[in-house]
Amino acid sequence: MKIAAAALHRYCLPLRAGWLTAAGTLTQRRGWLLRLDTDDGARAYGDCAPLPTSGTETPAEAESALRAQARRLIGRQGGDALAALDKPPRLRAPAARCAIEMALLDLLSQHAGRPLAAYLQGSRQAAGPAPGWRAVPVNAALGSLGEVTDDAVLAACGECFRVLKLKVGVAAVAREIDRLRQIAGLLPAGVELRLDANRAWTAGAAERFLRSCGDLPIEMIEEPLAEPRLDQLQDLQASTPIAIAVDESAASLDLEQLLRTHTVRRLVIKPTRSGGLLPAITLARRAASAGLECIVTSSVDSACGVIAAGHLAAALDNRGVHGLATSAWLTRDTGVPPTITGGRLMLPDASGLGFSPGEEVVFADLDRC
Repeated sequence: MKIAAAALHRYCLPLRAGWLTAAGTLTQRRGWLLRLDTDDGARAYGDCAPLPTSGTETPAEAESALRAQARRLIGRQGGDALAALDKPPRLRAPAARCAIEMALLDLLSQHAGRPLAAYLQGSRQAAGPAPGWRAVPVNAALGSLGEVTDDAVLAACGECFRVLKLKVGVAAVAREIDRLRQIAGLLPAGVELRLDANRAWTAGAAERFLRSCGDLPIEMIEEPLAEPRLDQLQDLQASTPIAIAVDESAASLDLEQLLRTHTVRRLVIKPTRSGGLLPAITLARRAASAGLECIVTSSVDSACGVIAAGHLAAALDNRGVHGLATSAWLTRDTGVPPTITGGRLMLPDASGLGFSPGEEVVFADLDRC
């Protein structure tokens, strides 16, 4: 299984509405699809979706690294190419590395005749994923608290989502608590809220928010502090039964100390920021061993990236509700995104990644063997 050709497709995917992040509002998603062809007719894909505010390299750095590294794959065996990824000189561009590793893992898992989720589990699950592995529990992504309507909340409940995610930290704490109480009154029994503050609050504001919403059905608050410190996060977590989660600030915090001291209860895992699926699953297993719960999320990635993240979540098999129901926020996509049914993301029933690009996706060859 020698890699005979590599090709790239540059994409720009507009969002249906602005996606709130810690650094502002995202209105489009830019990146590249990598395609690898082998001498025996196999074809595999990887998604390079840099987002510097989430801890990756810049788009220019990603493209440069992706082009250079993809050319080096041509003529190599798939397994040898994967093993060489972390040999000097190491690729220090996580989004580019993620795309290359993803495509290589797609090739290798296809060759093994196993879905990518099972391949990621390796010897831990030699017989394949557990029954029902294709159905990954996910939260509804409803956007900003200030803009979500009662109808949207009720519709998500009607679609059997058990966790509804909302962006907070935009309005005054008292005003947001009032709106959360209104929404809580709409929820059926067993449905909970997941909040993302996008590093909006001072320590004092975060404390006021947590005190005010202690009686509400909130299962997690992500990134509450504008300038997070481990001691402040630990104090916040100790003050509330609500799980506090670290996402983009993991890049600036001492991760070893965070794991050692149980600073927070949850860690958000993003393959693009981790540099690939294998580093992501290694980090998730370390975090789980340290007592942290891990949630796999998407930063409104393309269909290819979301499917890959879904395989990662399935491989973890940690009963978490993951943040991967984001494809509906895109006006168009690189291929058919995974179906969301009954609050679960349905992974393709196929060997490998199971992604196919849309007919309008055009690749430009790099070099040929």
